[in-house]
Amino acid sequence: MSGASSAESTGCTLNQKTHFEIRDIMRLLAHRAPFLLVDRVTEYRKGISLTALKNVTYNEPFFVGHFPLVPTMPGVLMLEALAQACGLLAVLDSGVRPESGHILYFAGIDEVRFKRVVVPGDQLTLFVELEKTKRNVWKFKTVARVGHEVATEALMTCVLKHPDEAKPKAEGAA
Repeated sequence: MSGASSAESTGCTLNQKTHFEIRDIMRLLAHRAPFLLVDRVTEYRKGISLTALKNVTYNEPFFVGHFPLVPTMPGVLMLEALAQACGLLAVLDSGVRPESGHILYFAGIDEVRFKRVVVPGDQLTLFVELEKTKRNVWKFKTVARVGHEVATEALMTCVLKHPDEAKPKAEGAA
């Protein structure tokens, strides 16, 4: 079996694809286990939206302490999975890759609603829709579902920055 990514094996570049496997996702996002929370992209529509999957399994490290007798996925991690899906849409649209050093940081989360408990065995479908982008600021409408039930939804604002730009300035610096 070849070590080529699914993009390479089909002859497509990442920007030409509409579906992405985990190896492609790892080329697009800087996140790694145990904090990589997107398993597959099932649909990418350039400049419009992205749909991805997160398979929730009992061996996730957070289940050890997040209600061991009633394992429940923390809401903030559902938001992080949605944010990573937003990051995938942003890097695919912008062409920015992790090796550039740029990261999509949270700038704001509004209108967050948690509507369904997520447990081991569930599959989260992550829907992110680009509402607008201006320079390096991206706004998204997001929804995570289990089947047809909404688990969480939020409006997310993110900013694409190099980590050096995100550091606070030293006192007295101009």
